[in-house]
Amino acid sequence: MRPMPALLASALLATPLFLIANAAHAQAAPQERPEVAAAAAAVQKDVITWRRDFHQHPELSNREERTAAKVAEHLRALGLKPKVGIAHHGVVAIIQGGKPGPRVALRADMDALPVTEQVDLPFASKATATFRGETVGVMHACGHDAHTGILLGIADALVKMKADLPGSVMLVFQPSEEGAPDGEEGGASLMLEEGLFKDFKPDAMFGLHVFSTLPVGQIGVRQGPLMAASDKFTIKVKGRQTHGSRPWGGIDPIVAAADVIGSAQTIVSRRTDIAKLPAVVSFGAIKGGIRYNIIPDEVELVGTIRTFDEGMRQKIFGDLKNVAEHVSAANGATAVASVPDSDGNPVTVNDPALTARMIPSLKAVAGADNVIEPPLQMGAEDFSFYAKEVPSMFFFVGATAKGIDPVTAPSNHSPKFALDESSLDLGLRALLQVTLDYLHSPTQAAAAADAR
Repeated sequence: MRPMPALLASALLATPLFLIANAAHAQAAPQERPEVAAAAAAVQKDVITWRRDFHQHPELSNREERTAAKVAEHLRALGLKPKVGIAHHGVVAIIQGGKPGPRVALRADMDALPVTEQVDLPFASKATATFRGETVGVMHACGHDAHTGILLGIADALVKMKADLPGSVMLVFQPSEEGAPDGEEGGASLMLEEGLFKDFKPDAMFGLHVFSTLPVGQIGVRQGPLMAASDKFTIKVKGRQTHGSRPWGGIDPIVAAADVIGSAQTIVSRRTDIAKLPAVVSFGAIKGGIRYNIIPDEVELVGTIRTFDEGMRQKIFGDLKNVAEHVSAANGATAVASVPDSDGNPVTVNDPALTARMIPSLKAVAGADNVIEPPLQMGAEDFSFYAKEVPSMFFFVGATAKGIDPVTAPSNHSPKFALDESSLDLGLRALLQVTLDYLHSPTQAAAAADAR
């Protein structure tokens, strides 16, 4: 070993230790895999084309016939053998790598929303459908068209590199993430009930969601709870019909329902410890009456409850039912309160260890400064059902164009929701990098071998 020149030695001694540490960290910073960059460049135009096609032809939950057919057609063209018809219109395919290794599952949702598009695009949706007995516009107002396009692009990339791929990847194209129509089942829970993981139990599962509240170029992810539990409720306030000119001749369910809605606001603001965790009770629709001068028999209220704590969740169920019944009674009416009226989505929880391990992969493609920890999200995801079965990580990809404030940008589910298509590239690279880093991890390969 040659002696260090005196000048260099003195310079290093004068250098603050944190600078030396930062320099070492910079050298060790994760890098985007060259195969990821190459794959993303190769499929970029195709992903945009697929997304625009799905955007122009949206389909409501449990009605994704065309979308599923297009997905299956492309997977077959890649030489895969997709299973179709899972949970009505789900499509699943396995890419078997040429080397032994772990099992990974990747999910994209395919359904659209009963929203009439108000974005001026050459591929804007003109589709309509029947929802809750009404003719409505249909729009990919949440970005599921992007998710499906991204996963098709990843399928292309993984098939091309499968000879050198350690392990295997399950591609899950899921219907009905937004919730099955009344009286039907669907989504992630039904896919699991129908045996999604029966023959292929992944060691890890990953998913993403484009998000209007993040600017394009950013990724949001956090360990542990990420998105709220979601529950739907229905309250029917029953009165007695009468002429509008003589309200004393009946019992007005409209006035009673208005009182129920007003009193329900105190459930969160006055009865729930929101210093512990946030909670939301929102009414989404009111239906009642048919004519201006008739006080109707009944008013129906539907809405949602969002929570992060099971005890808080159950307490709000009881409080809302109590408010509905007793406030209605105070107005001479009765209430049939179904709270909840169906099984909801549990809290979406990112496995802490898995997420910590994969955050460097996200930083490798987005840049360290562009990977942020978002606050708890009151929105919900049925990806949560997968996360209850296997270690999982779900992350957000910024979708709002530069120059637009994400705080005021039209949100997901808005008729003006506008996706910056550069988010497609970042989403694909991020999900592919995470997948490859996990599969190529010696630790994961050894763990998978031990498990099997």
